[in-house]
Amino acid sequence: MKVSTRGDYASRALLSLALHAEDPGPTSVKDVADRTGLPQPYLEQILLALKGAGLVRSKRGVGGGYVLARKPDDITLAQIVSAVDGPIVAGDFGLPHENGACEHEGQCVLLAVWESVGEHMRKHLNSFTLEDMVKRARGSDEAPDDTSDFIHDETAAR
Repeated sequence: MKVSTRGDYASRALLSLALHAEDPGPTSVKDVADRTGLPQPYLEQILLALKGAGLVRSKRGVGGGYVLARKPDDITLAQIVSAVDGPIVAGDFGLPHENGACEHEGQCVLLAVWESVGEHMRKHLNSFTLEDMVKRARGSDEAPDDTSDFIHDETAAR
């Protein structure tokens, strides 16, 4: 899986909001852009998508900006990526046994594998919350280190 630029930027923007959640009032798009180094016009589009997905709320006008709509421990990386990129899948090949997907030799076997790969990606991204990322960014020892387990599991599977 390749996380798109939109997925990366959305994750970085929400991490910034989570890291500054204690600050009074909403955070402006300009402040998020300045802190993260993300281009402001593109960031505005991403934040609108995140708002549509219910991950952030906005306030208009002077002193306006964005805040997280839920607690950081209730937002996963899978939710963030899905909000801006759509469903997390290994490819857009369809599902086995649907709409004539198994008409060619070996096709159903591979479709089942691709579906399984997508499920593993979704589960793994769902295992990381925004709160986990806040802890890691602050250097906390409490942050889970699921990435080393994932890398080990993937290497062992080869």
